[in-house]
Amino acid sequence: MSDAARSFYDALAQNESAVEVMDNDQLKVIATELVRSVRDNSGVDWWQRDDVRAKMRVAVKRILRRYGYPPDLQTEAVKLVIKQAEALARAM
Repeated sequence: MSDAARSFYDALAQNESAVEVMDNDQLKVIATELVRSVRDNSGVDWWQRDDVRAKMRVAVKRILRRYGYPPDLQTEAVKLVIKQAEALARAM
């Protein structure tokens, strides 16, 4: 698993009900899909543009729903994933 996927996995695994309901392999698949989506939807300094940030949030929500991520803390998971994506983008 790449460093980016690992950071997204860690963000998703903070939700205890997600870890209980979903197995590690499924969370890894979601994390890998999130990496692909973030790379596809990001550009230079994307975190500074509200329209791109909104598009990114929508993409993350769709992925979480598609894979059945528990909805109870989905909003928090989206925030954590976006925060991780920003940190990764700034480090590049």
